[in-house]
Amino acid sequence: MSNIVAIVGRPNVGKSTLFNRLTKTRRAIVSDTAGTTRDRQYGKTEWCGREFSIIDTGGWVVNSDDIFEDEIRRQVQLAIDESDVVLFVLDGQNGLTDYDEEVAQVLRRCPKPVIVAVNKCDTFDQQYVLAEFYKLGLGEPQILSAVNGLGTGELLDIIVEKLPEDHADDIDESLPRFAIVGRPNAGKSSILNAFIGEQRTVVTDIPGTTRDSIYTRYNKFGREFYLVDTAGIRKKAKVNEDLEYYSVIRSIRAIESSDVCILMIDATRGIEAQDLNIFQLIQKNKKGLVVCVNKWDLIENKSNNDIKAYEQAIRQRLAPFTDFPIVFASALTKQRIYKVMETAMHVYENKQRKIPTARLNEQLLPLIAASPPPATKGKYIKIKYCTQLPDTQIPTFVFFANLPQYVKEPYRRFLENKIRSWWDFNGTPINLFIREK
Repeated sequence: MSNIVAIVGRPNVGKSTLFNRLTKTRRAIVSDTAGTTRDRQYGKTEWCGREFSIIDTGGWVVNSDDIFEDEIRRQVQLAIDESDVVLFVLDGQNGLTDYDEEVAQVLRRCPKPVIVAVNKCDTFDQQYVLAEFYKLGLGEPQILSAVNGLGTGELLDIIVEKLPEDHADDIDESLPRFAIVGRPNAGKSSILNAFIGEQRTVVTDIPGTTRDSIYTRYNKFGREFYLVDTAGIRKKAKVNEDLEYYSVIRSIRAIESSDVCILMIDATRGIEAQDLNIFQLIQKNKKGLVVCVNKWDLIENKSNNDIKAYEQAIRQRLAPFTDFPIVFASALTKQRIYKVMETAMHVYENKQRKIPTARLNEQLLPLIAASPPPATKGKYIKIKYCTQLPDTQIPTFVFFANLPQYVKEPYRRFLENKIRSWWDFNGTPINLFIREK
């Protein structure tokens, strides 16, 4: 694993802006509103041949009106504990505050190297503001502007100098990514915390708690993969904050960059219109699907017939695509949560499944000969050959015919259903093309 640098400080000093600057991304939401960041956000950067991870954290506050205060402080403390170097960011325009002193007291007890970075100094002429920051007792402050990049090169030099000896890095960008998606308050963050056994993300009963898309590396079932906790996706008419708008955009991007989506449904509310919209988004992006019915422990007097009825209702609402797994779980009691991950991994393997061309033709051509496409305008359609294309995002099959333009959608679905009946493509969409031979 690479070394880790944690960015800490009070709210609205520019921690997320600096995170985006150093990682050359826009993964962390940036806003003038204090308290925008709540969860730990991870990114990677490289400087002078040294690669290391950076953690963006929420603003440290005490005795504020923010109901997430305790959870955010715990996230900051976890980031400090797992880091190798701590980057203490302050506001050069507003000077020292009581909150800065609170953070400094915590960092003085920290055995790890601490770098003091005074942000929002847009020119070197503002170096005179550094004087008051010496009294923190945490070493020489560094001038910085996360917005225009002033001082970031010098800051990175100091970070690399203070990093411990690099150890083996086993980061693999090709690892599968599972995105946990759904409506607000469906239990996405709760189930991720249950998977990894710690409070990785802030959890409250208030919809919209998660704002960033949180990536967590996970090792289970003999495989490594990423779990992505996303913000709840609501209808456009109900998104009335800029922050929530950007959170939803990041959730959509998380879906786009994932391999399998775990669609969380609240068992107490059933499947609703917004669940269908999220499902359509998953389908549009050709992603694998696992439906997780969360909060199943809250359903009283349930039986096997109830489960079958619930499953049938979900498949009817999501038709015509019905070949996907459904897992009834509870993040609170950890009922069947590992079954969710096993199923997601199985769907990922189904997406990678390759059928040999000889076997494909051996199974399908006799069937096609017995049930050929209906004749159109007196012309008979003959399919002579089929194959699966290599190196595609999802399983893609090509059938070669003399008159491909006359093969209608019902017959395509007939072929897809037959492929699914013979080979396990549960949870993954299939592309099917008819081409001229």
